[in-house]
Order: sequence, then C-alpha cells, then structure tokens
Amino acid sequence: MSATVIILFLAIVLLTLVITFFAARKTQTAGDFYTAGGGLTGMQNGLAIAGDYLSAASFLGIAGAIALFGFDGFFYSIGFLIAYLVVLFLVAEPLRNLGKYTLADMINSRFDARKVRGAAALNTITISTFYMIAQLVGAGALIQLLFGIPYWMAVLIVGVMMTIYVLFGGMIATSWVQIVKAVLLMAGMVVMTFLVLLKFNFNIGQMFTDVKSVTAHGEAYLMPGLQYTDPLGTLSLMLALVLGTAGLPHILMRFFTVKDAQTARSSVVIATWVIGIFYVLTLFLGFGAAAFVGHETIIAANPGGNMAAPLLAQAIGGDWLFAFISAVAFATILAVVAGLVLSGASAFAHDLYGQIIKKGKTTEAEQVRAARYASLAVSVLSIVLALFAQYLNVAFLVSLAFCIAASANLPVILYTVYWKRFNTTGAVTAMLTGLLSALILVSISPSVFSPVEGAALFVGEPIFPLTNPALVSVPLGFLGGYIGTILSKETDMKRYAEVKVKANTGYKRSGVSH
Repeated sequence: MSATVIILFLAIVLLTLVITFFAARKTQTAGDFYTAGGGLTGMQNGLAIAGDYLSAASFLGIAGAIALFGFDGFFYSIGFLIAYLVVLFLVAEPLRNLGKYTLADMINSRFDARKVRGAAALNTITISTFYMIAQLVGAGALIQLLFGIPYWMAVLIVGVMMTIYVLFGGMIATSWVQIVKAVLLMAGMVVMTFLVLLKFNFNIGQMFTDVKSVTAHGEAYLMPGLQYTDPLGTLSLMLALVLGTAGLPHILMRFFTVKDAQTARSSVVIATWVIGIFYVLTLFLGFGAAAFVGHETIIAANPGGNMAAPLLAQAIGGDWLFAFISAVAFATILAVVAGLVLSGASAFAHDLYGQIIKKGKTTEAEQVRAARYASLAVSVLSIVLALFAQYLNVAFLVSLAFCIAASANLPVILYTVYWKRFNTTGAVTAMLTGLLSALILVSISPSVFSPVEGAALFVGEPIFPLTNPALVSVPLGFLGGYIGTILSKETDMKRYAEVKVKANTGYKRSGVSH
C-alpha cells in the first residue's frame, strides 16, 4: 500500500466528511432528512441517482466479467441500463406525484390501510438488507485487497462512515456524496478509456481483433455462451435486472428529492445518459484488462475478476491512476451503502413507527429523532451481518434483491397506478406472493445447493433449476395481486379516479400521505 493510495483515500474521506458537516446544518425537519427538502435540481438528482446505482458490482464486477468472459460479461451492462426505460416511462412520474417519503406512502395514497403499509415496509427492509450485506461484504473484500487490512476492520471503516453520513447529514449529505462519487467515477472511466484507446491507436476494430488473440477463448470470447450456457437462466436474470430497478427502494426514494414530476423525469433522463455512457465505457475497461493485464493476473488477484479495473489502471497509468481508481472504488461503496441505510431507516421510522404505531400523530422533532435511531439500528445490524457473511458467495444476494424488487414491488406499483379494480387485498397478496415466492425459490436454487463442495452454501442437488427465479416469481407477483383483487369484493372507484388525476398531474400532492 503506497503513500499515494493512502493520501487519496484520506482526501476522499475528508471531502465526504466536509459535505456531511455542511449538510447537517441544513437538516432540521423530517423532509430534510428523508428527501433533502425536495430541493434538488434535475441535474443534481440525475447525478445522485447514477451515484446511487453505479455500485462496486457495476464498476469492478462488470469490468472483470468482460475481461474474463467477453460478450457474456456485458449482459449485466445491458440489463442495468434498459432498466431505466421502465423507470422513466412507467414509474418515476406517478411515484413522485403520489408519494411523500417512501414507496409505502405512494401505495397508501390509494389504500389508506396499515396492512398495506406494513407489507410495503417489510419488502423495503428485506431488499435493503440483502443489498446492504452484499455491498458491505464486497466492500470488506475490496478494501482488504487494496489496502491490506483485515476484513473486519474494512467492514467497520465503511460501516462507521456510512453511519456518520446518514445520522448527521440525512438525504442532503447522502445525495452530495453520491454526486461527488458519480463525477469522480465518470472522470476515472473517461481517463482509463482514453489510455486504453491510445494503446490501440484509437482503432476500435484493431482492439476487437487483438483481444481475441490475447485470451485463451479465441473467437468464442466475442460470442455469447462462455459464462451463461442456460438460455432460460439468462432470460430470468435479465428479467430481474430490467424490472427490478423500478422496485428498488433506495432508487425510488430519490424521486422524492425533487420538487415536481417534470424534474423527476429530467433527472431520470440525465441518470440514463450518465449510466449509459458508463456501461459503454466498461467495455473498453474489460477489453483493456484482458489485453494489458492478462487472464492469469486478474484471476490471481481475485478469482471473481473484481480487481481487473484497478490492475488495468496500474498497468496503463502507473501508481497514481491505481490510487485514484482504488479511492473512487471506495467512494462508490460509501455512496451506495449510505442510500441503502436511508431507505431501510425510512421504512422503520416513517412507515412502521410514525404511521402504523403512532398513526401519523408525531411531531417534527419526534420524526427526525426516530429516523436517526432507525439509521443507527440499520447500520449496526448490517455491519454485524456482514462480519458473519465474509465467506458467503454474495453475488446471488444482489440478484435476489433485484428479484424481490421485481416480484414484490413492481406489480403493486403498476397495479396501484394503472388498474382501477385493484384493492387492498390485492395489494397485500401481490407484495407477499412476490416476496415469498422469490425467497422460497432462491432457497432451493443452485445459488444455495450445489453438488460441488464450496460452489454454494450447501452440498446437494438443487430442487429449482434457475439461479435467479425472476422468470417464475415476477409472474407470480402479478398473479397474486390479480387473484387477491378478484376474490375480494372491495372496490373504490372514486379513490382510483383521484389517484389517477394526482398520478398524472401532481394535483393536491401535499395532502396525499397525511
């Protein structure tokens, strides 16, 4: 670990703490804590969404997957990007118009029922927990590799930092940490892409020809089928990625940080451009790592390929670029986990405590205090779970989070906005069917059971063949909502007419969630 790495690492930590200090002075009300007072511009929120979404899995995982598996590594890039079209066209505007702080607020704008809010809060907590464990375990492993410190210490460093951001600065600090991280990450990507293209004399055709010859896979490297050999399994994974983003609580929460639906739309467009450019550039990083670092070196540093991007930085830009990319990878993790803590805390403090236990009868000071206590509790729980999960294969936890979001949250969001017959029973059955089917199917899938020792959590034959169950659990979520609605006689056309107007116009938005 060189002095350069330590200096840049500390500079990023110091910068984020300065942001938190100024944000803490502005965080007075529950609205400030959860949604930055709705004061972000489209550009700021667009960058923050990109900062929230482009996790270490995106930055390190995809570059490594492309370096090792060529075309198949690019699948995640495609799925993650296309997902934003679903968010843009179906979810962003009605969510912003109907909600206040959380996803449960949006659903409850149509069904003023505690059981609906409880089910939505349960989904949010489950998704945030799975995603958080995966991020923290990934963070621990990454910092252990980069800085040579023990895993438990690495998890504690990330855990303490994310707690400080959320506890003191709330959504304002979290947003600005995400914006700074998005700008730094894109700068790093552009510099590395430029250096890779410089090595190939800015000839993309030559790059494709060269990477075929430097990998052991030859022609197959640029063809599908190296990593994903099961078409149904690949389709199921893509379905989870494309539909899951529109149900991820920490992403949906970002739409409440802007003043109106028009700004929400413009922020999705900006985020889509940033994320789109980022994923195109991962191709150059992956090919660059394959050509200038080499398969054996990447595997030796980390069997999953997660060190491909930092090793490429060292190969083409020396220690300074390696230090910068390593520090950016650290900032990437901090920005994502802070957003996750905030979404988990909002489900506990706002939905469960404020609306279900206290029935909405809380003062502003009580709401902020509850939010801070909940943030602390979520952080501590996540750190403890991550310390025990060091040797778990956490890759499936991320795809499970996407799968639950697509199966349990997306059906109820779409039905709430677009189906007039939909009712309270349908909302609860949609959420619980999606959640339980995803959890049960994953628990009997190849992610958990494998005949090869060490390949999964347990040794044994999987009962369910697909690694990611979205192909089955997403239709079950929609079906659960449909059957629950049809079997229940309850309808409220007047409430739906109101919701439809509010969802499309934002009219009377301030009174929606009270």
